Amino acid sequence: MCTGRNIARRRRGGFTLIEVLLVVGIIALLAAFVVPTFMSTQRGAEIDVARSMVDSGGTIATQLQLYRLHVGSFPETLKELVEKPDDEDKASKWRGPYIDSADKLKDPWGQELVYKSPGEVNQEGYDLCSNGPDKQEGGDDDICNYKKE
Repeated sequence: MCTGRNIARRRRGGFTLIEVLLVVGIIALLAAFVVPTFMSTQRGAEIDVARSMVDSGGTIATQLQLYRLHVGSFPETLKELVEKPDDEDKASKWRGPYIDSADKLKDPWGQELVYKSPGEVNQEGYDLCSNGPDKQEGGDDDICNYKKE
């Protein structure tokens, strides 16, 4: 036989639809504040990685300097950091690969780095740029080894 006490216990066993919807609403509200923060943090980190690749003393810049010390000049293309140059004189001095994979010559957005030697800005050296988050050359968000005007 059921007593009043047993019925009360059975009703308290779960959550009502209103309680569940309230919790889901609170979680959605918190996510609306947290997700944009993570997205801006990720974008900032990608920009920092691109800067550390192209700035003097950065990962690519260091390998370009090492190539120059061995061969006597900067490479014509970034591909020469991975593969032996076609020129026999350069190939005999080449001690690479200076970078173990061509994938490491891409920026955090998966785009090829823009490299010019001799550079248009750094005429005694090279220009090295990432096209930045918009992936378009010449934008305000380009990240280069020189200051843009």
